[in-house]
Amino acid sequence: MTTAKRKPPTQKERRTASVQSLLKAALELFVTQGYRHTTAEQISARAGLSKGALFFYFPSKETALLELLVRAERVVVDNMMERIAEAGPSATDKMVAFVHGQAALGVKAWEQVLLLILMSLEFQGQEGVVAERVRRIYARLWRAVEDVVEFGRQRGEFATDVPLQEQAAVVMAGHDGTFLQWHRRSGALDGPALVRALRLATLAGLTRGSSEKPRTTEKGEDQ
Repeated sequence: MTTAKRKPPTQKERRTASVQSLLKAALELFVTQGYRHTTAEQISARAGLSKGALFFYFPSKETALLELLVRAERVVVDNMMERIAEAGPSATDKMVAFVHGQAALGVKAWEQVLLLILMSLEFQGQEGVVAERVRRIYARLWRAVEDVVEFGRQRGEFATDVPLQEQAAVVMAGHDGTFLQWHRRSGALDGPALVRALRLATLAGLTRGSSEKPRTTEKGEDQ
């Protein structure tokens, strides 16, 4: 019985493998030590390739980051918008779909979610193609969340005594903050329990109006 010889990889297959290795290395480094503290030499060494190979496929470190952002937008934002559109019919259903869908990414594509969060912090208030790309991606996230919150307000599901923009900001803050905590304390936090807590906190914040009178102490201080 003869064993069929495996064909050597084609030039196209070698190119694809090299690009994937470089992007994987860049993603891991950008997430763990930041964009500015990552060098081209570190990326190529982690990928097991030469620095020349990196610049052959990506003219600059910035080019590699931009490609990673394109892929992250597709996985994180495009898929999220599809989940929201398919959920329903209530705004609560759509918000739960958002929370659970993003949580699922925390297991399957956590590095891409963190990349968006960390790059939004690192490039905050700056100019340039990367900063603009990150702002554009986050603008899409904001609009999607605002649309769901506004839909819930129109249906009477969500409170209307807080401005829409601020309601959406709290949802996004909970989303980003939860991912950062999960990343920092992954060994101490239970994923499903954390997602449940996020879902309950998000829905409670949206449905409970701020018009409720605060409880006061004997000294008359708000609690």
